Amino acid sequence: MKRFLILLYGMVSYLMFLGVYLYFIAFVGGFAVPKTVNSGAVTLLPVALAINFLLISLFAVQHSVMARRGFKRRWTKIIPKSMERSTFVFITNLILILLMWQWRPLPQVVWSVENTIASAILYGLFGAGFALAVLSSFLINHFELFGLQQVYREWRQKMFTAPPFQTPWVYKIIRHPMQAGQILGLWAIPLMTAGHLVLALGMTVYIFIGIYFEERDLVRNFGQRYLDYRKEVPKLVPVLKAARIQRNDVEVLPEKAD
Repeated sequence: MKRFLILLYGMVSYLMFLGVYLYFIAFVGGFAVPKTVNSGAVTLLPVALAINFLLISLFAVQHSVMARRGFKRRWTKIIPKSMERSTFVFITNLILILLMWQWRPLPQVVWSVENTIASAILYGLFGAGFALAVLSSFLINHFELFGLQQVYREWRQKMFTAPPFQTPWVYKIIRHPMQAGQILGLWAIPLMTAGHLVLALGMTVYIFIGIYFEERDLVRNFGQRYLDYRKEVPKLVPVLKAARIQRNDVEVLPEKAD
C-alpha cells in the first residue's frame, strides 16, 4: 500500500506539473488564460517591484536549495528517497501557481513590435524556445527529471542505477538546451512590458545561477569527462567553429581570396 501511495503521489505531482507548465507558457505569452504577466490589478511601482522580486526569489531559492546534494541527503532522512524528486516538482508547482496568481503587472511598454511578419517570427521563437526546453528533457530522461521513474522503480522494487553521462543530439551543440529554451521563450515576445521585463530578467539571472551550481554537481559526478565536454561544447549559444583542413598532422587554415 505504501509503494502504491508513493506511485500515486509521483503521478499527481507530474500531472499537476504538466498543467502548471502549460499555464506558465500561456502566462508568459499573454494568451488563452485569465491571468497573464500583463493582467491583474495595477499597484504602486515600489510595491509591485517588491512583490515580484520576492516571488522570483522564492522560486530561485527553492530550486537552488532543493537541487543540492547536501539538502537531498538531509531531506531523504525525512521522506523516502523515491519521493524526493516528486516532492521537488510538487513544491515547484505550488510556487509557480503562487507566482502567477500574485504577480503584479507593470504595463509600461518597453517595446512593441507592430509588423505582422516580425511579430509572427517572435512568436515562432517563443514557441520554439519552450518546445526546445521540453524536447531536451526527453533527450536525457524526462520521467526521471520529473520524478516518475523514481516512484515507479519503488513500486516495482527495482534497484537504482545511476544514469550514464550522455550527450544526445542537441546536447552536442550546447550544454544546457533546456535553459536556453526557457530564456528564448521568456524574451522572444512582440509586446515587452516592464512587468514582463522584470520576470524575464529575474528568471534569466536565476537560470545562470542554477547553471553554475548544476555544472559544479556534474563535475563532481563525472569528473574529467564533464570537464572535457565543457571545453568542447558552449553553454547556451551554439558556436560555429572555423573550418580547418588537417594535412599530415599539420593544421592548415583555408587561404583568403585576394
